[in-house]
Amino acid sequence: MDWDAELDARGLLCPLPVLKARKRLGGMPAGAVLRVLADDPAAVVDIPHFCAEQGHSLIARGEAAGAQSYLIRKG
Repeated sequence: MDWDAELDARGLLCPLPVLKARKRLGGMPAGAVLRVLADDPAAVVDIPHFCAEQGHSLIARGEAAGAQSYLIRKG
């Protein structure tokens, strides 16, 4: 799957990956897809929770570039 923008949050700890994702998504149009790379263990819980609370869709998750990869479609 393709994405429109990427956020490399590797090396950042909670809550920074979510805060940076919120800021990046704020500047994107509805329906756009953001790829987030994070290696913070808390991101496994934080990012899905953030998506559910903010009305975004977590459309995929996996591993890439030595980190967890999340594809978020802006709601």
